[in-house]
This record gives sequence, C-alpha cells and structure tokens, in this order.
Amino acid sequence: MSNLVTLTGASGYIARHILVRLLDGGYRVRATLRDAGKGDALFDDIAPYLASPEDARTGLEFATLDLESDDGWDVALAGSDALVHTASPFPIDMPDNEMDLIRPAVEGTKRALGAATKAGVRRVILTSSVASIMGDGTKAGSGPINEDDWTDPEEDKISAYSKSKTLAEMAAWDHVKTVDPAMELTTICPSLVMGAPLGASNGSSMSIVRRMLRRKDPMLANFGLSIVDVGDVAEAHVRALSTPDSIGKRIMMAHDFMWLREIAETLKARFPERKFVTRVAPDWIVRILARFDGTIRLIVPMLGQEMRTDASRARGMLGIEFRDPRDSLEDAARALIKMGLD
Repeated sequence: MSNLVTLTGASGYIARHILVRLLDGGYRVRATLRDAGKGDALFDDIAPYLASPEDARTGLEFATLDLESDDGWDVALAGSDALVHTASPFPIDMPDNEMDLIRPAVEGTKRALGAATKAGVRRVILTSSVASIMGDGTKAGSGPINEDDWTDPEEDKISAYSKSKTLAEMAAWDHVKTVDPAMELTTICPSLVMGAPLGASNGSSMSIVRRMLRRKDPMLANFGLSIVDVGDVAEAHVRALSTPDSIGKRIMMAHDFMWLREIAETLKARFPERKFVTRVAPDWIVRILARFDGTIRLIVPMLGQEMRTDASRARGMLGIEFRDPRDSLEDAARALIKMGLD
C-alpha cells in the first residue's frame, strides 16, 4: 500500500466513487463519516465495484468527523499524506436563510484546511463547484468560461448555493495565501454531476432526473447546465493527487451543455416505455412556480442562459476523456428506477 489519504464525507455520492478509485489505486484510505460505526455498511455498498475487495479492506479505516465540529480532526488527519475534502452541504431546496448554507460551507472548509495545516498535511484536493466559476448565468454570452473566471458573491442574482461554494473556495485559497503557503492545494469544480450511485446514496444533482421520471413538472423550465459523469469527477480527484502540475490550480469538470428539454428527450429515447414531459414553459410561469418550490427557485437566475465551458485543463493536465453525458443520464435513471425512487 502507498500513501495514506484522508477522505472526508466518504458516504457521499462523489466520495464513494473517489473511495473506490483510491483503494483500487493502492492508496491507504482513512474515510471519515459522521458515524464511523456505519463504515462496514459503506464498505458493503462499494465492495461490488472494487477490483479486489479483500485487499482493499486491509487498506481502509474509518474515523468519525462532523463538518461543523472541531472534534475528530486530529485523529482523522494524524499521519495522513493527503486530504481529499469532499464534505460540503448540497441542498435540494433553497434555504430560507442563506447563511444556513453559507456558514457551514465556509466554516467547514476553513476547519478542514486549518486541521490539515496543524497536522502537517501539505497535499489537499478540495471539491468545489462550477458554481464558483460561472456566476449563475451572469457570464452567459461572454465566451466559454474557464478556471480564470470567478463568480462574484456580491452579485444580486447569485443563489445561496453558488455564493456558498464561491466563498468556501475563496476561503481555501486565502488559507494557502495567508496561513500556509506550503500547502499544495488543488480544487476540482464539477458542473451537474450524473451517473449511477454506488449503493443507496445518490446525489442531490440527480433530483432533476427523479423529477422527470415522476413527471413532477407539467412543463420544463428553459434552463440547462453542463453535465459531467460522476466517475470522471472522481477520477479527476485521484489523478490530481499524483499530478504535480495541478498544484495551485482550479480544475473545472464540465462536459456538454444540455437544456432540460434535451435531458428529457434523451431519457425518453433511452426509456421508450415511459412517458416524459418535454414541453418548455414560458419563463414567467417558472418564476411564479418558484415562489412555492425551492428546487425551481434555485434555477431562476439562469433561465434561458446557455453557459459554454472550456474544460481543456482537465483534458490536458489530467488526461480526462469525458464520458457522454447521455450515458450518464441513462445510468442515473436506471439506478433510481432500480431503487424504487422513480
């Protein structure tokens, strides 16, 4: 076994895929959970996807950690060579008070990097979001966005989620600049993540597919996002660990942009036995519905905005070959149907 990596939020949708790749790659992993007693259940979930479950189990240990508490960080990072910090709030609905989302995201990031500095852990991979780059549609029409772009957290139209991810990532880079210049930080900024979950934990991003399977909305919003496969996002985290050129870099993980209508038409073609809503609603109707539905409220700032992305850094620096998002959507839908969540 090679270096010890501490992976926070190990039961999460993306983190599970990262965990499998780390273990298959020969890393020893200390996976953190809110309750380490649930570690065996997590391992049972990922075991079918491991190349050698028995070998992997010997290199895996669990630690108890809460993003909003100082307890447990010393134990979680003791002797660790690297920190992969994925734990962060990801809401399905917009909170009534935006600070309920912003505070734990920012303070959790500060707590994680501060603990890494205290433990002498230099290499850190942080899961951020394309929301810290694209500004909820405020950069639409300005050309392909890339890692040089930053969301302005003071922009009036910025959602609480985008503000939380932006301020959290800014706090991470500020920590390196002002507290620990020796820290070797890389941030991974995925767009809408799709693909099959490993076990029962599925990402909040899959709520879009779930709503379509349930035909929850009589019409679709004129809204879209770049989609990226969950396996590609996980692979980027692991490859960054062994790619010195990625130190000090933001890496955007975003593939094809798809409107909700295109997503629905893709699912309709892949599941011809099911019915899907493909009609697009006028924006004014969506704005009215958003008053009563927190999920819809999240997308209002980006209605009609096509955001083009330039993910050449992920391709060139990490060698990522992006999976077709239509296949990722199909995998997500099949998983939800299998779990009875449709």
